[in-house]
Amino acid sequence: MAGNAGVGKTCLVRRFTQGLFPPGQGATIGVDFMIKSVDIDGEKIKLQIWDTAGQERFRSITQSYYRSAHALILVFDVSSQPSFDCLPTWLKEIEQYASPKVLRVLVGNKIDRDDIEVPTAVGEEFAQRNSMYYLETSAKESDNVERLFMEIATELTQDAKSNELSKYSRGERIMPASSEAVSRSPSSCCPRLS
Repeated sequence: MAGNAGVGKTCLVRRFTQGLFPPGQGATIGVDFMIKSVDIDGEKIKLQIWDTAGQERFRSITQSYYRSAHALILVFDVSSQPSFDCLPTWLKEIEQYASPKVLRVLVGNKIDRDDIEVPTAVGEEFAQRNSMYYLETSAKESDNVERLFMEIATELTQDAKSNELSKYSRGERIMPASSEAVSRSPSSCCPRLS
């Protein structure tokens, strides 16, 4: 999770992992993470969601977490044009520090508010121009929160399975993680959605 301070990253994560909306949520210091197990096509998948601080002073810490991410969720507040205007800066950071194959999702949060400043069409156009999936959410009302994380989990799971199948077709041996060490190369991350 990345984006400006105050856009609702922590509230999205807590709504998904704990089912609650924390009113008066304080700013994240550095990086926090939560884990939630979900069922994808009969398989139990453990999601590890890293919630990064949006303040400039934590940028050098949070950038190091981009490298190993399989998906990056870039969040802005639909009731704050300045949070949307900062998206190109966040994208530049993502392109610099993350794998080029990382799954990138743009989220317009706080759709429950009456003072919308960024229309849906503007968010969709920005996402399309930057090869990102787009979804609008409300952590407060729980709108599309479950959908956001479940669609990402499904995409990552399907990609992992297709990578395994392509290894079999090339005659490579897949080592079970339980008995032998498995290293993940950056190329095993998810493809960008267009």
